[in-house]
Amino acid sequence: MADPRHFRHYEEEFKRQIVQLYENGKPAREIKTEYDISHSTLHRWVQGIRNSGSTKAADNRTPELIELHRRNRQLEMEVDVLKQAALIFARK
Repeated sequence: MADPRHFRHYEEEFKRQIVQLYENGKPAREIKTEYDISHSTLHRWVQGIRNSGSTKAADNRTPELIELHRRNRQLEMEVDVLKQAALIFARK
């Protein structure tokens, strides 16, 4: 199995071929073993192809997820401001 500390890059065509094997009935266990792919990676590719026709993460983001990421960034900035304010007021 591949070293989990190293990111492995797969070409889009390879991903589509693996998903096609899965869709044609080849068991996930055999695919994972034969091609040294983790369960989560295979599942993510299959879901991406089914949902949007793409395995790229940016293509599979829902509007709700995009809004949550935007709101999360906003809240993190607000927390940073409040931390700075707490440091300033704590000195007095």
